[in-house]
Amino acid sequence: MKCLANHVKVDISTLKGVLKIKKFDLAIIGAGPIGLFAANYAQLHGLKTVIFDSLNEVGGQPQMLYPFKTINDIPVYQAITATNLITQLKKGLNKDTSIVTNHSVTQIEKRNEEILIDDKYSTRSLIIATGNGAFDPKKLPLKLDSEIEKRIHYYVRNPKEFSGKTVAIFGGGDSALDWALELSHFSNIVLVHRRPQFRGLESTLSKLRQLKNVKIITPYLPKQIQIEDNQLSVTLKRMGNTYLQKICCDQIVVAYGFKANNRLIRKWGIKLTDARIAVNSSMQTNLPGIYAVGDAISYPGRVPVIGVGFGEVQIAINAIMRDLFPEKTLTIHSTSM
Repeated sequence: MKCLANHVKVDISTLKGVLKIKKFDLAIIGAGPIGLFAANYAQLHGLKTVIFDSLNEVGGQPQMLYPFKTINDIPVYQAITATNLITQLKKGLNKDTSIVTNHSVTQIEKRNEEILIDDKYSTRSLIIATGNGAFDPKKLPLKLDSEIEKRIHYYVRNPKEFSGKTVAIFGGGDSALDWALELSHFSNIVLVHRRPQFRGLESTLSKLRQLKNVKIITPYLPKQIQIEDNQLSVTLKRMGNTYLQKICCDQIVVAYGFKANNRLIRKWGIKLTDARIAVNSSMQTNLPGIYAVGDAISYPGRVPVIGVGFGEVQIAINAIMRDLFPEKTLTIHSTSM
């Protein structure tokens, strides 16, 4: 009897574990603007959806890194701040969408027609919308003491904290240019890039060149930093020769980008191309039922802007609908007759 009782107890425990698994039509990993738009578009097609994010709030990099930034390439909006964009995307979500924050998805297992996520969630389809991945910034490649590190920043959430300061910004992409432009309203700016050409928008660079409180130094890299007279004294080395130049500033903002961490994606068996997820014309990965969109993916000619990611979402979800409900007549867009 004792052995039988133990056997029954194990069966009941296993059954409880199965009952706790929450079932969905679609799971989305990543709650940035692309992931939130995917949840909104999934609702139009009646898909029961869950969206995961490792951060404690939705919004992804725009919300965490540049909430103040005005975005000019979103369809419909001539101009909208990152915070307002996220607010609008959140506003459209209803009870058919579950949001799970502070949750890093670590395990994905394909079981017949379902995908099991972290042994707690079961979904019929999956979209990866993780963007550039985890918030792991590329650090300034110099030896720094604790006092200097206090003055070096990899995120700017409140530009007014730099009011009245001289701020050196290192980088040549959109983040560096956007931060330089926004901080120029409150601070003196020294923008340092290792190449003569910038990767960011020419329109932003043009505005910066017209500002008297913005100094642009190229092509230089930081070689040494120390504190002198309560300021950061930064020695710059010109690319291609041994010429050195020194600048002084109160704070430093580093905009060298973020390290893509695709270790888990590789573990799941998803094929990568140049550290990005490889997809076909339907945004499907090499694994059936698993799709990817936004800056997490790679294909020839892709442009890394939010508007393109929105279009990729529509392609992916239409493909998912055809796969899950082949008997249905699919409404491609909300204005269809």
